[in-house]
Amino acid sequence: MRIRFAPLRLPLERRLQTLGVLQWMLSFLALGQCCLAAFILLLLTDYWYIAALYAGWLYLDLDTPAKGGRRSARIRNWAVWRYFRDYFPITLVKTAELDPKHNYLFGFHPHGVLVAGAFGNFCTEATGFSRLFPGITSYLLMLPFWFKLPLFREYIMCGGLVSSEKRSANYILNQPGGGHAAVLAVGGAPESLDARPGALTLQVLGRKGFIKLALKAGAHLVPVFSFGENELFNQVANPRGSLLRTVQEKLQKVMGLAMPLFHARGVFQYSFGLVPFRNPVYTVVGKPIPVEKNTSPSREDVEELHKHYLDQLVSLFEENKTKYGIAECSHLVLI
Repeated sequence: MRIRFAPLRLPLERRLQTLGVLQWMLSFLALGQCCLAAFILLLLTDYWYIAALYAGWLYLDLDTPAKGGRRSARIRNWAVWRYFRDYFPITLVKTAELDPKHNYLFGFHPHGVLVAGAFGNFCTEATGFSRLFPGITSYLLMLPFWFKLPLFREYIMCGGLVSSEKRSANYILNQPGGGHAAVLAVGGAPESLDARPGALTLQVLGRKGFIKLALKAGAHLVPVFSFGENELFNQVANPRGSLLRTVQEKLQKVMGLAMPLFHARGVFQYSFGLVPFRNPVYTVVGKPIPVEKNTSPSREDVEELHKHYLDQLVSLFEENKTKYGIAECSHLVLI
């Protein structure tokens, strides 16, 4: 394989953009494990009492990720996130006003490999979420597993990441006075196994729990489609029924984590590595679907709202696809 090296004389701005993305990649692929290792090693030193004190704090603070987390405006506004945004670049597109008197449940599609668009738009201020949607506070739901890692949990909560447990979503959606938005990658980890350039497959037909949550809270539903999300990484071929896909699906069921074997480019060359491709991401926030509060929704209520949501999601995709590089003949595949 012929390796394509990056030019030596690249502008400093581009170098900083690559560093910004590398920092993000390492945060979610290695920082959690490093924090856990540091915590265990500290227990084995003369300073074990520091780790013991933190463990006590961890016990007392265990419910925080399910109660809105602990966000930091300073960290959400770090300069590094602007370089991260500009690397692709990532753009947040507003199609309708959101009344801060209501709470919202954003359905984010597609999951992609590492939900780069969801992180950049809803866990940082790099794309101007607070400016575009004044009075709305966004929270990105993430697997509870990550909030069990010492120290790492503190870092991710600063950006507005919270646990994806049902009680966590309920806490956000039932906040009095409105102005809160829970962002959920509806396809979840399993959908990441289909994330590759050109893929338009969404795992949504059997996912109705978020609909029931919205009904019980009276939270308005907002479909969100992130064009370009699947174009950031290649993935080792894993067609349904293959040995690799079977192993990945079994691991996902046991561990709760999907393990897509993805690859893209490197830091100093363009031929291989784990750094995402420089492809633009346009995250389009659709029109809100009003939802009347129903504390005991029937199966028919859930089915009706789910169908309405899917219709709006498909319409959002169809209305915007040609603007963001998708052929007119391409359509979503809902499974």
